[in-house]
Amino acid sequence: MVRVETLIFEGDPKEEICKAVEQVHMDMLVIGSRGLGGIKRAFLGSVSDYCAHHAGCPVLIVKPPKNIK
Repeated sequence: MVRVETLIFEGDPKEEICKAVEQVHMDMLVIGSRGLGGIKRAFLGSVSDYCAHHAGCPVLIVKPPKNIK
């Protein structure tokens, strides 16, 4: 049995996602990655990378297929 919830928050995505993890007591966070290169990621930041380091549960980062960008 897998329970899935959809939540909508306003604010900085990386911070709001990590707050939601704490509020809902998630067992695992599954988050997508846009597959940005190192330079773009340095300027824009990476929500998935932030969540991987700050979320209070295991994080599964799903990368896009190599042929789609």
